[in-house]
Amino acid sequence: MSNELHGQKVAFLVASGVEQVELTGAWDAVENAGGTPVLVSPEKDSVQAFNHDVEQADTFPVDARLGDARPEDYDGLVLPGGTTNPDKLRTIGDAVAFAGAFRRAGKPVAAICHGPWSLVEADVVRGKQLTSWPSLQTDIRNAGGEWQDSEVVVCDRDGWTLVTSRNPDDLPAFTRELIAAFAAA
Repeated sequence: MSNELHGQKVAFLVASGVEQVELTGAWDAVENAGGTPVLVSPEKDSVQAFNHDVEQADTFPVDARLGDARPEDYDGLVLPGGTTNPDKLRTIGDAVAFAGAFRRAGKPVAAICHGPWSLVEADVVRGKQLTSWPSLQTDIRNAGGEWQDSEVVVCDRDGWTLVTSRNPDDLPAFTRELIAAFAAA
């Protein structure tokens, strides 16, 4: 299969409040493609996932503390959404720097729903085409990005691939394109 990840390590940057299906859908896709997903978080032991930002779902163990994680140790980055998770991350300097480091290194990033908030905060969406949950479109445009209302947007410019989607309904297209982008990296 041409989209095999062959053991690539993929960081999933999350905080409590992550939308469970956006985390697990992408996580499973990376594992099924032969990659190694790693949950990176500013939280110490585990993160609390939610369903639709209102109903507590499962907790997930933290594999690497954000302060100890090094972007150079990973082949790509996934930024799942939910509202609370990315809102927390964009206020944590180390999380913003971690996300921005993937852009500077030319490593692929995939973000869904509110996930692009960290990229907006890292000032790496200027001149890039992307999508998100609709309420982020003004933030993205104000940061110089070109927002589109599409199931999935793959932007491959300036030696960097960014894959974005709007919401959990887009997960099949999102996971297909993130695996293709990570495999090509």
